[in-house]
Amino acid sequence: MSRMLLKLAVAGLIAVSPAAMSAQKVLKFIPQADLRILDPIATTAYITRNHGYMVYDTLFAIDAKFEVKPQMVDKWEVSKDGLTYTFTLRDGLKFHDGQPVKSADCIASIERWGKRDALGQKLAAATESWSAVDDKTFRLKLKKPFPLTLDALAKPSSNVPFIMPERIAKTDAFKNIDDPTGSGPFKMVKAEWVPGNKVVYVKNTDYVPRKEAPSWASGGKVVKVDRVEWIYIPDAATAAAAMNAGEADIWEQMPPDLIPVLSRNKDITVKNIDPLGSMGMVRFNFLHPPFNNEKMRQALMWVVNQQDYVIGIAGNPKNGHPCYSYFTCGTPLASDVGNEPLKGKRDVDKAKRLVKEAGYKGEKVVIIDATDQPIVHSQSLLTLENLKKIGVNAEIQAGDWGTLITRRAVKEPPEKGGWNIFHTWLVGPDMVNPAVNFPIRGNGAGAWFGWPSDPKMEQLREAWFEAKDAAAAKKAADAVQRQAFEFVPIIPTGQFILPTAYRSNISGLIIAPINLLWNVEKK
Repeated sequence: MSRMLLKLAVAGLIAVSPAAMSAQKVLKFIPQADLRILDPIATTAYITRNHGYMVYDTLFAIDAKFEVKPQMVDKWEVSKDGLTYTFTLRDGLKFHDGQPVKSADCIASIERWGKRDALGQKLAAATESWSAVDDKTFRLKLKKPFPLTLDALAKPSSNVPFIMPERIAKTDAFKNIDDPTGSGPFKMVKAEWVPGNKVVYVKNTDYVPRKEAPSWASGGKVVKVDRVEWIYIPDAATAAAAMNAGEADIWEQMPPDLIPVLSRNKDITVKNIDPLGSMGMVRFNFLHPPFNNEKMRQALMWVVNQQDYVIGIAGNPKNGHPCYSYFTCGTPLASDVGNEPLKGKRDVDKAKRLVKEAGYKGEKVVIIDATDQPIVHSQSLLTLENLKKIGVNAEIQAGDWGTLITRRAVKEPPEKGGWNIFHTWLVGPDMVNPAVNFPIRGNGAGAWFGWPSDPKMEQLREAWFEAKDAAAAKKAADAVQRQAFEFVPIIPTGQFILPTAYRSNISGLIIAPINLLWNVEKK
């Protein structure tokens, strides 16, 4: 499609609402990607997580001070032995279909989440039982104390323990749900959902916000617009034109090369609203050659230059920097332990020797790419170049982000629709410790896409959970990192920020690692 035709298509997509809607406040939001999967438990994709925050609520939430705050819960108590938690829901909680939120809904939702999420799996392993005391009160009994219980229930990013109706939460955790009924501040208008084009949400007038000020995903979720339209615009220049023309209000994640274009418009603010930034990464498929061989993964690490990746992603050194750690730089567990293969001098000859020692036989390596996602596309191009440097027969198979997050779940070999490598990124809170850092998991079929089996990593993670104090936890985390640099579950490619752009008539954006649309006001 030509640039002009694309612009015309977008113009039609974000045309003025019908007269019946003219009095409504409609927030037009350009999201980071196309929404293809509605199930925030089945995928870690941030576009689906963000959809989850629109329509669902959580029992607890983390605030900007990293403190756990009650959200759907009104009060709770913990037994002296730390084995029993009793939770009571606050008044006024109601699902979008009009049904009250009950204990059974919360229990089924947490149990489903616990089958997929890395921290949820640990909580599930420590759980003896969940039981309903009555419709508003429910109880968790543990086999042994699990100090991260509330942190788990407040987990801010993928996968988030969102609360769904029991009838939906009883769905197999490995089967996608397609019913977006939640109890959150917005309702999805599924009849207006056009994958590849638009997602529509309306204010949930039955939602009762908490009285506290919003902080990250905690506090009062006060909706100040009537309708939100996510307008998917894969062409960045067209998205910039829509922002400049006032046809869109917020652009969630803009590419760095267009920052000067929008910054010249006095009616647009370009700002970083993510306090920690994100971590880029290379992810391998451990089920098929050649990256089921540890030496092949190590070989690529020896030629990855993080500075190249950061510039490719962020465009400017001011917007990113190398981070030679498996834990988010700038947080307590970030470390230099074991990082010589990534931090030291790049060594093509060493990488080639490792490729030879791995017995690589010239198998084609398939990198699945998303050309509508600049973070992913820039990394894919650099990795292709690096693989070719060390004699690996690699190619890119390109599509959009929606296609990539669907294809990465395929376990078949590349020639049957599978893959060898994909690139992605995680927001800082998703990599701060061994509990939430799901890419380092080594639990095979239960692991994140790529499905590595690393029993030693699982033992070391367990040791971190068992640590008695901060010093012991730091030592255990260092051991986890040392093993990660040996086993190479992913290759970190740097830490970066991508700013958000918004029009001057927009206020109330929440400073958080997630783009949250309650509290946002449009004048």
